[in-house]
Amino acid sequence: MEHITLLLGIVIVTALVFDFTNGFHDTANAMATTISTGAMRPKAAVAMSAVLNLVGAFLSVEVAKTISGGLINEDGLKTEVIFAALVGAILWNLLTWLVGLPSSSSHALFGGLIGAAVMSAGWSSVNGGTVVTKVLLPALAAPVVAGLAAMLATRLTFRINRNVDEKSTAKGYRAGQIASAGLVSLAHGTNDAQKTMGVITLALVTGGVLAPGSNPPLWVIVSAGVAIALGTYLGGWRIIRTMGKGLTDLTPPQGFAAQTSAATVILASSHLGFSLSTTQSCSGAVMGAGLGRKGGVVRWSTATRMFVAWGLTLPAAALVGAAAELLTKQGDWGVAATAVLLVGGSFAIWLRSRRSPVTHDNVNDVEPVQDEPAGVVTQAMASVALPPTGAAVASDGATVPASGDRDDDGPAGGSPLPSIPAQPGHPSAAAEPARPARV
Repeated sequence: MEHITLLLGIVIVTALVFDFTNGFHDTANAMATTISTGAMRPKAAVAMSAVLNLVGAFLSVEVAKTISGGLINEDGLKTEVIFAALVGAILWNLLTWLVGLPSSSSHALFGGLIGAAVMSAGWSSVNGGTVVTKVLLPALAAPVVAGLAAMLATRLTFRINRNVDEKSTAKGYRAGQIASAGLVSLAHGTNDAQKTMGVITLALVTGGVLAPGSNPPLWVIVSAGVAIALGTYLGGWRIIRTMGKGLTDLTPPQGFAAQTSAATVILASSHLGFSLSTTQSCSGAVMGAGLGRKGGVVRWSTATRMFVAWGLTLPAAALVGAAAELLTKQGDWGVAATAVLLVGGSFAIWLRSRRSPVTHDNVNDVEPVQDEPAGVVTQAMASVALPPTGAAVASDGATVPASGDRDDDGPAGGSPLPSIPAQPGHPSAAAEPARPARV
């Protein structure tokens, strides 16, 4: 470490700042469903996730090697390029956190690296084959695989327990949720902390401190693990609200199925060196779990916004990274100006977030919204849903609840029914006057 220059030190610190933003940006991946279903209290959930993120950082270095020696050609790469890439990734992370969208921190980092490298040395500086096989293809496959696995697991869970009272199994599933959330946190530390390790290792190689192809030193592993753990403990409450309450409403069995499926996909990809997005895996699993229950509904307006953010992440971060690299190429004053813009932009985003703060106290408070028009998937799921127990079916196909299923305002979970005036001479006619129909 005695050969680290001032610029290299700035890059290392900036990389750890990115790791910190990655931590609070992705806390929702592990803990959103656990918090939304009430399996754990918010602060206890993020504390457990932080510890397991730190432990997970020590389990593997395969993803770090993919980034430090596979994504970008190291020959002739300057340290300023990595700094510019981190600027693009951090600003995109903060913007998507501000609007509560669970975008991919991984793709923000990859986009920043690609944009800055292309601006510095042209397209030849990017290993296209590695980008396709270990970044783009996993990005497309991960949410689909995790979603299908969660949907099948949810259906299997409800089928197995179809004759069991839900209250008798709720406690067990909440315990299962806690265990599966811990597994996701461990997987997140294994996958995402390594990305920062890879970036710092790449910076050390470009600065001549390490030989090309070197594994991350121990101090890099420790610092990256601590940074992501601290960010996780801070809690990205805005994104936790979106994933826990904004996409779909989950019961404990669904939360358990979603988290277990996501953790399996993430750990398998980390073992293979695929640097996939844990955000996309967990979001896909949540949607799959929502569709796995009969009558379950995914809020597609929120999901569509999320899909758009996924598609924009890599190119948007690449553009910011390229612009930052164009500025840093101007010399020391350009590097200083880029640093000032990063700090100023981050502070402005933080100030904007204070206008409508989301904390552990109100993370589960979601304002009531009008129901969305039923889409094709929702209608298809509703068509196979069984009517409530004791309900009758009218001649026009409408479900009429049994008398025990309605309260003074109408059937449970439905619209108020018009009251029917009692017939003359009926005992109830004298007891209660006829009430007009309510709409």
